[in-house]
Amino acid sequence: MSKPHVLMTGLVIGESPRWHDGRLWFANWGAQEIIAVEGTGRSELIARVPTTIPFSIDWLPDGRLLVVSGTEARLLRLAPDGAFVEHVDTSGLAVSNLNEIVVDGRGNIYLNGGCEFDPSAREAPGIIALVTPEGKARQVADQIAFPNGMAVTADNSTLIIAESFAGRLTAFDIAADGSLLNRRVWADVFSDGICIDAEGAVWGPSWRDGRPGCIRVDEGGQVRQWIETDRACFACMLGGEAGTTLFMLAADWHMNDGFANNLNRLTTGPRTGQLLIADVSVPGAGWP
Repeated sequence: MSKPHVLMTGLVIGESPRWHDGRLWFANWGAQEIIAVEGTGRSELIARVPTTIPFSIDWLPDGRLLVVSGTEARLLRLAPDGAFVEHVDTSGLAVSNLNEIVVDGRGNIYLNGGCEFDPSAREAPGIIALVTPEGKARQVADQIAFPNGMAVTADNSTLIIAESFAGRLTAFDIAADGSLLNRRVWADVFSDGICIDAEGAVWGPSWRDGRPGCIRVDEGGQVRQWIETDRACFACMLGGEAGTTLFMLAADWHMNDGFANNLNRLTTGPRTGQLLIADVSVPGAGWP
């Protein structure tokens, strides 16, 4: 495993990384941008998203790009003309905001949200929602303590979600109709935007002894690997030609300053967001 090095700088807050069509795609919060980056560091601005943060991305099985417009609690789709159109009506979910998205191998779309960016509340009003391939949206889990990154195993049998305010990864079995069953603690570790590798371990941003970085952890909580970063990591993704490049999105985040103060500092001051990469030994698997 190599030490991380910087592939891209000048971001506000990078989030929702996805490996797609030979490039790393991500949302640049605070700049309303979706960016795609090659392994050489060459980047392309794909689209500007007409929303404030949060927003996150994934793809339908047919290759159409989906975007969660978080503050508006809408699920959008990028049309061929470059405009964003509503993919499905999510108003029936009765939440004021959405956060993350993952599309599994069967075309099920999982969304989460329902929490404000205030860890002092220590409440768990968050939800997970399912949008079926037929376009029907319904809630499939509740009482999530700030729902963050989600990942689905390669066999489509398990969904894992980061409950950031609770400092744990939570797993659900996925039923044939997409419902979530058998809720359980997968690992007692804090994390944010996560991904799964071919050995079933989860990579995700975390903290160890007050230091930020990215952790690789097994079900049950055994830490397999740790990559330290010099600033807070927000999300990670496995990709590259062999699937063994770990992409990490990080920014200079002051944990005690609160979300609004941090965002104001990063959007009005120097852009400290970076895309970091490191080589690992086990390739990515599952979704995203």
